[in-house]
Formats: sequence, C-alpha cells, structure tokens
Amino acid sequence: MAVELMTEGLTTEALTREEQGPPSGPFEVIVVGGGMVGITMACLLGRAGLSVVLLDAREAPLDRDAVGRGRPSMRVSALTPVSRQLLEGLGAWQGITARRVSPYRYMQVWDGEGSGEVNFSADQAGVPVLGHIVENDVTLAALEASLAELPTVKVQFGARVAGLETDGEKRAVVLEDGNWLQAPLVVAADGARSPLREMAGIAVSARDTGQVAVVTTVCTRLGHGGVARQVFLPTGPLAFLPLHVEGNDRHCSIVWSTTPAEAERLTAVLEEDLGRELGAAIEHRLGEVTVVDQALALPLTQRHAERYAGPGFALVGDAAHSIHPLAGQGVNLGLMDAAVLAEEVVEGRRRGLSPGDEHVLVRYARRRRGDNAAMLALMDGFRLLFGARHPALMLARNLGLSGVDRLGPLKRLLMQQATGHRGRLPASCRPLSRRDAG
Repeated sequence: MAVELMTEGLTTEALTREEQGPPSGPFEVIVVGGGMVGITMACLLGRAGLSVVLLDAREAPLDRDAVGRGRPSMRVSALTPVSRQLLEGLGAWQGITARRVSPYRYMQVWDGEGSGEVNFSADQAGVPVLGHIVENDVTLAALEASLAELPTVKVQFGARVAGLETDGEKRAVVLEDGNWLQAPLVVAADGARSPLREMAGIAVSARDTGQVAVVTTVCTRLGHGGVARQVFLPTGPLAFLPLHVEGNDRHCSIVWSTTPAEAERLTAVLEEDLGRELGAAIEHRLGEVTVVDQALALPLTQRHAERYAGPGFALVGDAAHSIHPLAGQGVNLGLMDAAVLAEEVVEGRRRGLSPGDEHVLVRYARRRRGDNAAMLALMDGFRLLFGARHPALMLARNLGLSGVDRLGPLKRLLMQQATGHRGRLPASCRPLSRRDAG
C-alpha cells in the first residue's frame, strides 16, 4: 500500500518501489536526498511547474502530528531572515510557526578568557529579528506539507541510489533494486558524505577541525529573553540557542564545540554534573542549568567540493559544503544553493535551455561557490583565532571584539552576514513585496 503525504485534503502519492515500481516519467529533474535542502529544491522547481521526482532514503515521511510537541529535538538550525523569506514563499513558514519556533532579537558573543564582548540587536541590523531557532524536524515537516500540494512533484521513499550513469543527453539514476530513472538534471542533496558526489567523480577537500560538537537541551533558572549567547572557551565555542517551549523562555539548545577527549568526558558525566559545567562555562548568566536530554557527540569535519556541477549534475547543501557550526550558517547556505540553482534552471527553461544545460549549471556554480568558500574561510579563521593560546593573539581578539562593539559600520557588516543579506539574492529569497523587482 502506498504511503501518502497528506495536507488539508490534498494528497500527493509518495511511491514505494516494492509495490508500485519507480515513478513514471518523464522527469526534468531528479533530486536525491529528502532533507531540508533537498525538499526545498523540489518545492522551488515544482512551484515553477517542472516535473520533478524526489528520492528519499527514509522509509516514510514524518508524523506531522507528533513533530514540534513535547521535548524539543536536539537537532536545531538558526534560520536567517533571508531563509525565512524563502520558506514563506514556499508556504512552509506557516507550518513552522504552527508547531514551534523561537525568534531571537539579540546576540551576545564574548571571550571566556578575557573581557572582549560584542552585542548585536535586531534594531541595529534593521530587521524585526536576527533569526529563528527551529528544530530540524519542524522545518522538514512543514516543507513536506508544502511539497504535498505540488502536482508535478513525485516522492519515492526508501529509495537508495546504487549508481549514476549518462544516458545520451540525460543522467540516469540506478536504484538498489535495479530500477532506474532518468532526467536532464540530477541534483545531489544527499549529505556531507554524498554517495552521488563520489559517483559523479567530484573530489572534495576535507579537513578535520579537531573538534566535536556536544549537543543537548537544557532548562535554565533565568529566561533567555530572546538572546542567543556564545562564549569562546579554551577548547572551543559554546552556544546557548534560545528555545520557546510551552510558553516559557527557559529552554536552550546547546552546541558545545570542543576537543574529542573533552567531548567524550562531557557525554559520559552525570546530567547534573554536565549542567553545573554548562552553567559555569557561561558564567552563570542564566542561573542554574538543568540538562533535560541526553548529550550526543557529533564530529566536526569541514568539507568543500572542488566543483559544484558536471554534465547534467549539481551539488547543493552539505553535499557541496559542510561548515563549522560556529555561526549557525550551514543550512542557510544550503537553502541559498537550492534557491539559486532553481532560479537558474527556471530562467534557463524560459530561454529554451534544458535544466542540465552547461550554461545553466556554470551560472549556478559561479554564483554559489565563491560565497560558500568565503564563509568557510571566515569560520575557519574565527575557529583558529579563538583557539589560539598565544598571549598576543588572545589580547588581539579581546580588543577586536570590543572594537567591533564600538564600530558601527563594521558591526552592521557582520550583522548583514549573519542575517543572510549579502550579495545578489535570488528572487525567492527577497521579501514577497519585492520579488518582481530586479
């Protein structure tokens, strides 16, 4: 029996290979990977009327009635105002706010070994909020609901790709069960260890950051007040990301980037001991800290594909780049990839070009790779600077943080980077009232 995506009386079949075989084409685009970036890619193309099939290795869609209820998920993202505009245009933001979303208007960043501190506010950035902390499952569930409304998009769950081939002017995706699909363009949104990237022969530069992210959820005695806090410690940055749970502001999502040995220790201590360490690390700015979920350790490796596209093939999201969570930009960069690639595909189609045309894909790669490379370099620089133990560098970074707090133009530039307002935005990422402009 087929799995179905349901939303407000509308359904789009989510096919299962075993009982119904592969989705029937012809398709203009195959998207591989049903995470936030992959579904966003499929939604953008589907809204433009392209025939798309989304291949998802998950066995079924999320239970949308359960997502965003009870204890928060440990996997969250800091969505920028630009990402919010994109999700609003796809009709997904309403589904996010109906579940759980935590806006923040302020950011505090300080050096745990000195006096340097910088504070950002939404008012200074000229935006209503600096961003929103959203559980990944909440964003995914809202996007699945939006996808279900698009008649030209088909979804196949339990679809695992075994091969990638060239079939004339089209690319063919071979599934593990022997079925295959073909389209002029295959988009790989299948994660940082992308099998499709390897099948396409695209090399990737990878660097172990020497850090592991310890993630968990806490409850604090004092409310966070809509402030995202980050302190740079000798072993790495610690972030307290504000969550609103059941009407109160005393929950935070924790991302503590530290050494592998320290991560192993932190995930092994008792919850009450971890809470005490977290409270001390953040200088007790939120009072007593209580850990309310298990602590998990996630290795941090920075990767960047040497190219973003090949004949009839493109990489988006973590398949193209994975970044240190220092600035919370990972998923935002991926969403921008999807928005730019969709814009180039749709514009090329308007000019009579195939979605996999070389000119379309070259334009996409040119628009995205440089921006992503700059952000990866910036985050790596911050990580190295704040991990330095040399007294002169420690003094310089403290003076630098305090200087940023006093220099209006530089501070505004950094806030533009943090909110996603940089470079040429695709139309889908502009405010709804300005999408027809230039």
